[in-house]
Amino acid sequence: MQRFRFFLCVSCVSAEEERRVRANDREYNEKFQYASNCIMTSKYNIITFLPINLFEQFQEVANTYFLFLLILQLIPQISSLSWFTTIVPLALVLSITAVKDATDDYFRHKSDNQVNNRQSQVLIRGSLQNEKWMNVRVGDIIKLENKQFVAADLLLLSSSEPHGLCYIETAELDGETNMKVRQSVSVTSELGDSNNLASFDGEVVCEPPNNKLDRFCGTLYWREKKYPLTNQNMLLRGCVLRNTEACYGLVIFAGPDTKLMQNSGRTKFKRTSIDRLMNTLVLWIFGFLVCMGVILAVGNAVWEREVGSLFQSYLPWDPPVDNFLFSAFLSFWSYVIILNTVVPISLYVSVEVIRLGHSYFINWDQHMFCSQCNTAAEARTTTLNEELGQVEYIFSDKTGTLTQNIMIFNKCSINGQTYGKCKNTESGLDFTPFNPLADPNFCFYDDTLLESVKVGDLHTHEFFRLLSLCHTVMSEEKSEGELLYKAQSPDEGALVTAARNFGFVFRSRTPGTITTTEMGRPVTYTLLAILDFNNIRKRMSVIVRNPEGKIRLYCKGADTVLFERLHPCNQELMNITSDHLNEYAADGLRTLALAYRDLSEDEWETWSESHRCADKATDCREDRLAATYEQIEQDMLLGATAIEDKLQEGVPETIAVLSLANIKIWVLTGDKQETAVNIGYSCKMLTDDMTEVFIISGHTVQSVRQELRSGWGEACFMGNGFKEGQEGDVLAGGEKQPQCSPSPPPPPNFMENISGEFALVINGHSLAHALEADMEREFVSTACACKAVICCRVTPLQKAQVVELIKKHKKAVTLAIGDGANDVSMIKSAHIGVGISGQEGIQAVLASDYSFAQFRFLQRLLLVHGRWSYLRMCRFLCYFFYKNFAFTMVHFWFGFFCGFSAQTVYDQYFITLYNIVYTSLPVLAMGIFDQDVPDQRSLEYPKLYEPGQLNLLFNKRQFFICIAQGIYTSVVLFFVPYAVLSDATQSTGVPLADYQTFAVTTATALVIVVSVQIALDTGFWTVFNHVFVWGSLGSYFTIMFALHSQTLFRIFPNQFHFVGRAHSTLMQPVVWLTIALATAICTVPVLAVRFLKLDLKPQLSDTVRYTQLVRQKKRKPLGRSGRLGARGGSRRSGYAFAHQEGFGELITSGKNMRLSSLALATFASRHSSSWIDTLRKKKHTHSHTPPSASEEGSPAPTYVSGSIPPLSNSSSILGGSQDTPIEETGTAPAPNTQIVRPSSSHTPPSLAPDSDAAAPQVPGAGALTSAAAKCHGGDSPGSWTLTLGSVQVSWRYLLFIFQ
Repeated sequence: MQRFRFFLCVSCVSAEEERRVRANDREYNEKFQYASNCIMTSKYNIITFLPINLFEQFQEVANTYFLFLLILQLIPQISSLSWFTTIVPLALVLSITAVKDATDDYFRHKSDNQVNNRQSQVLIRGSLQNEKWMNVRVGDIIKLENKQFVAADLLLLSSSEPHGLCYIETAELDGETNMKVRQSVSVTSELGDSNNLASFDGEVVCEPPNNKLDRFCGTLYWREKKYPLTNQNMLLRGCVLRNTEACYGLVIFAGPDTKLMQNSGRTKFKRTSIDRLMNTLVLWIFGFLVCMGVILAVGNAVWEREVGSLFQSYLPWDPPVDNFLFSAFLSFWSYVIILNTVVPISLYVSVEVIRLGHSYFINWDQHMFCSQCNTAAEARTTTLNEELGQVEYIFSDKTGTLTQNIMIFNKCSINGQTYGKCKNTESGLDFTPFNPLADPNFCFYDDTLLESVKVGDLHTHEFFRLLSLCHTVMSEEKSEGELLYKAQSPDEGALVTAARNFGFVFRSRTPGTITTTEMGRPVTYTLLAILDFNNIRKRMSVIVRNPEGKIRLYCKGADTVLFERLHPCNQELMNITSDHLNEYAADGLRTLALAYRDLSEDEWETWSESHRCADKATDCREDRLAATYEQIEQDMLLGATAIEDKLQEGVPETIAVLSLANIKIWVLTGDKQETAVNIGYSCKMLTDDMTEVFIISGHTVQSVRQELRSGWGEACFMGNGFKEGQEGDVLAGGEKQPQCSPSPPPPPNFMENISGEFALVINGHSLAHALEADMEREFVSTACACKAVICCRVTPLQKAQVVELIKKHKKAVTLAIGDGANDVSMIKSAHIGVGISGQEGIQAVLASDYSFAQFRFLQRLLLVHGRWSYLRMCRFLCYFFYKNFAFTMVHFWFGFFCGFSAQTVYDQYFITLYNIVYTSLPVLAMGIFDQDVPDQRSLEYPKLYEPGQLNLLFNKRQFFICIAQGIYTSVVLFFVPYAVLSDATQSTGVPLADYQTFAVTTATALVIVVSVQIALDTGFWTVFNHVFVWGSLGSYFTIMFALHSQTLFRIFPNQFHFVGRAHSTLMQPVVWLTIALATAICTVPVLAVRFLKLDLKPQLSDTVRYTQLVRQKKRKPLGRSGRLGARGGSRRSGYAFAHQEGFGELITSGKNMRLSSLALATFASRHSSSWIDTLRKKKHTHSHTPPSASEEGSPAPTYVSGSIPPLSNSSSILGGSQDTPIEETGTAPAPNTQIVRPSSSHTPPSLAPDSDAAAPQVPGAGALTSAAAKCHGGDSPGSWTLTLGSVQVSWRYLLFIFQ
């Protein structure tokens, strides 16, 4: 009954427009049939599991198809096979899936029971009673104690803390571990004990259940008065009570209606391109099966009419059959049953097993484990692993993803004077003698600022006073002088800590006061108002009254926002401060402007009254408050701060290596343009060697369109392409001077004709126009032609729109990576979502498909696990289709020799066991463990990743090749034994040309051939591969001898007809010679084709493996480093204030108490002649948008986690020999090399891949250089290039063809 009621409540809620809850009145509340507090995330119970699970599984087309075949096999006139040949594989597949589903649901049941049986104190009939969470009802009053979980969504009524406050931790809701404050309505805060609360009969009218965690709208009616309710009065399920002895709350939403459960809906199901291709191929195979059935049915009709009629006297038709047409009709269905194995029943379950194994490899990878935060990589889905090997576009957040999101106060500007030095110049200041409350972990390197504080400079004191007052930080003092700050953002924490160390220590706060210690003297300010932060204002202010009675407004925010609100008399100071901000930007620092304003009593009273009216408004409250804030925020400039947000470890190297793999990285950030550009330079996305960096910042549709067209026109001119006459005056930032007539739209494939490296930076307001339907194609064309794209000032929605735009216009796999709640929409929109478990909670992780702690792990996730998963899945699918067609098509050929009678070639038990015993485990082992090159080589040679992007290893062409090989094998397996055995005899003279001998010979040859084939296909042998391959072969002979034994025949004489046939057949030498001949005919062409392919057109993986196989000496580590050259231009750093709206109102209402960079190289621009590049161009030619030219001149790290640097993106490995830069050394060049001068004086010197001059060379391969280290001291006109000669292929290549 309870479960029925749960579903009934859900249906009622869907039509609920408002909720009415009366305290302590269950009878009244039960009229509305609200949901109970029992949650049920499981799908099944003991009774419903079997029917529901089978219903779900038979929604798969393949399972339904085989169920249909099973029904056909029950008809004797149709089926020539026993029913168990279909039901055994089908039952096995259904059982494996059911066990997996049952296991998952068991853990959900276990979790549900654990939560539902938690204890809670409920006020019932005037006394507190312990009740299980599942028995709590809407309208109950619950008592919570410190460190207890909140049982349901509660309206806070009263608390043991003053002012009805309580402190909660919301980590389970949003991942944030800092404490938050909630406050009860003042009228109920006095109901402090259970006796008073027992008589409380207030009624709450509020919004219906929803998933918005940050808002709640309702009204409390009590004693003929009404009181507004907001989210700050609510305690949500999943929160934990902290630092509060006890509190009471009224249950508003329970169970599935709580916001926690409303947010636990399933994310959108993502399918890989291989999944979609497999579904298409299965339909094709089914169509092929129907065609074969039709051909054989027509053959049956012709045979029955022309030949079968001659045998009617002793071989009559079965009773239902009265003519050859009906016989053909039955024959069609019989052959559909016999040939059904071409449609692989076990394909989908095998794919899921392989993906599960790949996911465990990601989870177990110690190279992706972050010891600092004790976090391992996690594959949160098992369906997208091979898609990781096909990524072409990465969309990344900046703060917390590329950077550490750990802020350090670095520099500041006070009244036109700048302070702060490089940390390498001297040791950090010791604040302890000056300030015993200083944070010992704080570091600053300029003693002049400390001296300015000590001498009592008024501007300096006012600067740090502002930092100590203008914030929403919570302070917790565990012991005297031991302060712990709880900040909403790392920026605020860094600023308040800086003020603390320079003598202005924030100590505590109440709803109306802020207590500080200024230069050792305690000072308490009256907090009059907080003008809260939001993403539109980009600033926050506080209005305080000091002990002398003077009222002052302090404000901090983005410089672009504050500069607009300054008095004209501040122009000179503003110019100086702006210059300082530009200097800080050049150092890659995040900036913040500070200002203040003195207020008179009359000004304060007038503004306070207007603010009070706006605050009480019921409609457009936020707009009215914003207008009142605008009235009073007219400030005088005080100074600016500069905060350092360091890059994460390995970010530049990771971006460089991913660029070499032809992966394009776009940065989508909410920070301003200057910050984004600075990070772009810091992480080497942007370099001084780029041809041009285009900045799109137009505010209208026409200006954005003109800037986009000017960008591609500039690219054509500076890249020496066509339309050279379109050049104009180039403005700063890459903008072109508009011409008299508007530029035409770019040609469809104009990037095919230009060279050079370009970057695009676009602002959020410009992006809004660029994403419009009539301009999105131009934006995609220009952006995809650039090596780097940075979108700044973008909203979370715009991030998702950019991802969807690329998915729409480019046939490419996208990956989005972020760490915050603002990245969730982008993560869900991309084909693959990756969450960084960083400083901004775990919202991004919860919405992601994969998660880890550092951006640098993305390199290994894609280039190692992604590439391996794609390779393994492709090899698995190719072999799977091959072995099934080789097995099934023998029946087709046999039909022409058995009068189209639907007689099977094999024993029915062999048909049953072929896919589930004899060939299942070897292909699973290959699909789980196989690899072409070790993980180290995958990282060192990023070009190995490109076949996945081009989908070369498994596509429709590869599918038809596998099918053709399978059909060829079936022809050999049928006609060779047929030809040999037709005239063969035993040693006794007895002919061997009988059906059973032929069946055993063909089946044995088939198992041996497919076993040899998978041995040739396996590139990496493990113990499991050996056991499964040779064990499956051994199991075939063991089972066959057992099934053909006298024992089973005596027990089941009607089932086992091949008694003794295995022994008598395999004892004949001619049979083994026949099997050997068939095996040789099947495998020798495969060996020949692979040998010729290796000789004439080797793949990069072949080249790498051969080089590693024959190399005798280890590579010496390359340690060339360089410093990035100075870059010009003014790039203002970012707005250092990642804050949230709403905490100012909390405080005023009393609710808030209590790298070293790795040197990069840029190769000379040249077009690669490799076959991969040719295919890539063909791919983009068929696309509607032009391809990216980012392949040319890609930077690369000197070496990556090993001694061998990655392959040059400009060197041709798979095509003809090409010139590859090499550092000029004093040693003579190796034999078979020729020294040539570079064609351009801009070619930087680079390092040779190996110090061994006699490194092996491979035909058709260029120099095996991985990457070159750029010498940043300047371009060297004396650079040399090395071209390796080629040698003829020899028999030694056979050593590694199949390894």
